[in-house]
Amino acid sequence: MFSNIGVPGMILILVLALIVFGPNKLPEAGRAVGRSIREFKNAAQGITDDIKKEISEDVQEAKQTTVDLKK
Repeated sequence: MFSNIGVPGMILILVLALIVFGPNKLPEAGRAVGRSIREFKNAAQGITDDIKKEISEDVQEAKQTTVDLKK
């Protein structure tokens, strides 16, 4: 995600964040961004797990149907 920014871009972003939020609010803003990213990743992982579970159940059902057809 950040591979295209580079060091000068990161420095510019940090300076702008320092100007916008100030030195006292910057740690709070960083924590809020970190929490938001973590929650997004957890939600995405939960959705991925649900999809994998559904696919696994469908595959098991398909295998069971195949076995019943052979009888």
